[in-house]
Amino acid sequence: MILTATFSKPAKNCAKLLGRDYIRIRFWRSTRSALKPNAQYDAEFFTAKQSFRKTLSTVEFEEFVKTHAGTTFKNVTQKTETEEITILSNRHGEIKTLRKPLKDNSFQNKSVLSENRKKNYIIKEDIPVAFLVRLGVMNTDGKVLAQKYDKFRQINRFLEFIDDIIDSVTSLCTDGTFTKERPLHIADFGCGKSYLTFAVYHFLTEIKKIPVEITGLDLKEDVITDCQKLARDCGYSGLNFYVGDVASFTYTHEPDMLITLHACDTATDYAISYAVSHGAKAILSVPCCQHEINTQLDTKAKCIPPQSPLASLSRYGIIRERMAALATDAIRAELLEQKGYNVQVMEFIDAAHTPKNLLIRAVKKTRAADSSQTEQSRTRVNSLLSEMKVSQTLNNIFTKCTSQ
Repeated sequence: MILTATFSKPAKNCAKLLGRDYIRIRFWRSTRSALKPNAQYDAEFFTAKQSFRKTLSTVEFEEFVKTHAGTTFKNVTQKTETEEITILSNRHGEIKTLRKPLKDNSFQNKSVLSENRKKNYIIKEDIPVAFLVRLGVMNTDGKVLAQKYDKFRQINRFLEFIDDIIDSVTSLCTDGTFTKERPLHIADFGCGKSYLTFAVYHFLTEIKKIPVEITGLDLKEDVITDCQKLARDCGYSGLNFYVGDVASFTYTHEPDMLITLHACDTATDYAISYAVSHGAKAILSVPCCQHEINTQLDTKAKCIPPQSPLASLSRYGIIRERMAALATDAIRAELLEQKGYNVQVMEFIDAAHTPKNLLIRAVKKTRAADSSQTEQSRTRVNSLLSEMKVSQTLNNIFTKCTSQ
């Protein structure tokens, strides 16, 4: 039984065969198989700027392997309970299959589903983590509580996003390493109960061994008091919480990375604006409650003529709301690219758990943005706003700064 499979090195006809220019595809045994007997494999399809999550039955997965391994993708690595199987093809189309026994087969007699689920996570199960125990995600033996498993998956998923870019951030900020004298500075705006803030601190300090100082900000004083107490109880000396917002708070050091999760409506725009204007090397944002454009569409729907391609989309409330949210985040991504960031918009967690599942991840480029590409991006943004007959806060902020 195949537990995991990774497809890489796509052929030139990948987009034609699969509909998108995928650069990598990852499959793993689904943790939801017990609930959905036909949903045996989860998959993540990566392009250069996006990722897409899918669920496949065993038959669909096996058919995908048969059709695309060694042809559409030149390198495929599969793992079973006992061996690693590598499928390679060269420029002449010759396909070779290599098999290598796994050294550690101790999990053979355990539940394959359970063990595979554990080894795919950055924070492992059955190893107690102080903040997760205190927050009620784990018990004192490190067992993840059933009702908190979605939260545990969400935490690990977010850490994967951090792990993917940490080397780039390090090279942009230092000569190759962070030290106690020059730690990685992170600001978390709208940190709330701070599940992810604590997870990032634990991951960077305990797993990656990177000195870090994280400042969590929120407007709720009682929440900040609880978070600060938990940080002290866990011995997290580099993790501090304050009442405040990102724009008015005075940082001892400008943040190298800004995290903003579920900041409501235009609060996300002000957080992104702050990060850009203060030279943040990386921005991770999960927007929430994008009301601004939807409100304008709701009041101006009659202004959109029937010949507009958006006319039908603006007629129905729930469709209009979703279109407005997607338009808002697309504009934010475009604006970040204009400011010299490599931007990806990815699914944060499965939409079945929350509709607030898009993550905008931006990492500063080492070279200035291409002027022609920047101009094309501006054209796209202005065209979209003009067609929708709306304005957008982050665009207004950047336009004002440019004109000054």
